[in-house]
Amino acid sequence: LRRTDEYSGYGRNRPQTPEDTMFIQIALGTVLMLMSIVVAGVAFLFLETFLMRSQDYFSREPHQPKLLLVLIVTVIWILGMVTAGVWIWAIALWLLGIFITIEASVYFSLVAFTTLGFGDILLPQNWRLLGGMAAANGLLNMGLLTAMMVEVLRFVRVGQLEVKKRKGRS
Repeated sequence: LRRTDEYSGYGRNRPQTPEDTMFIQIALGTVLMLMSIVVAGVAFLFLETFLMRSQDYFSREPHQPKLLLVLIVTVIWILGMVTAGVWIWAIALWLLGIFITIEASVYFSLVAFTTLGFGDILLPQNWRLLGGMAAANGLLNMGLLTAMMVEVLRFVRVGQLEVKKRKGRS
């Protein structure tokens, strides 16, 4: 069988078509998304372990300052996870040579990850799908992290209320 398309004379060394780079971008974006989600998941497990070990402390009076402490620690934890996700994307874009400086790579990754999309720095056309995938990853992470923050606060508050209820019966 003979290929009749415009690249048939190239054999295996034909130039990459937009479809080729599209699949590379989707595969790479998927790997970066999974890495970011795994980092967030592992960080959540560490936070959950910390909370389980500290449950007795957080359940004792006074409750409000301890709830505030949990909120502060959780927000800092979440910022760390977002930062890790941005750096995963930034390092990948920098290693691919898409950006010359790591600062430009971090800036683009942060703007895409937070779905701000200023548009002052753009990806080259043959890498532009990664921008959308970074934004989708950021959107998924923000939802996951918001749910995590609500769950952490609920967990601590329910523990505090159970202690109060037991004290009321005594």
